[in-house]
Amino acid sequence: MILIGQYDSPFVRRVAIALRLYRLPFEHRPWSVFGDADKVRALNPLMRVPTLVLDDGDVLVDSPSMIDFLDSLVPAERAMFPRHEPERRRALKVAALAMGLADKAVSLFYEMKLHREVSDVWAGRCRTQIGAVLTALEADRAARPGAHWFGEEIGHADIAVAVALRFLGEAHPQLGSSSDYPALSRHSARLEALPVFQEIAQPFIPPA
Repeated sequence: MILIGQYDSPFVRRVAIALRLYRLPFEHRPWSVFGDADKVRALNPLMRVPTLVLDDGDVLVDSPSMIDFLDSLVPAERAMFPRHEPERRRALKVAALAMGLADKAVSLFYEMKLHREVSDVWAGRCRTQIGAVLTALEADRAARPGAHWFGEEIGHADIAVAVALRFLGEAHPQLGSSSDYPALSRHSARLEALPVFQEIAQPFIPPA
């Protein structure tokens, strides 16, 4: 498999970490949707990353599809999303909130840095959404004393939250203070200390 995209993207990073944890071999091509737009577009008409080229030549074009596909390649007991309810939908919800937070953080960055005239209404809406998600995730994580979100084993929800928080901290350091969200801060620090998170990492590079 070939994973396309840079590791400063939380969406790319969550897929790469899952590939490593599943011990699935892959080639990484750190293409940018800005500097390598034509190469990305040739594989993904949405012109975004991550893009995952499968061994049979088929292409997956968004991270949820990639995570679902990777889970299908491993035995049920190794899958990092639970296979049974209600645990499955609970983990999916946490991961969806985390990736939604990351998406709003990207939107806010583009609004603030790439637009000549900033929409205060849109920027304010993004900040409100980010704050609401952080509050919801903080309450959920604080109520769970385990080493990971849903037990002792790392799951996709854990990964999604950690990569989203790192991106938020680098792209918008004024948001998401560790003192305001201590449970999330501890969660993120624990995961970022793991070798796979240190390997699959890249400082945020703002688009030129």
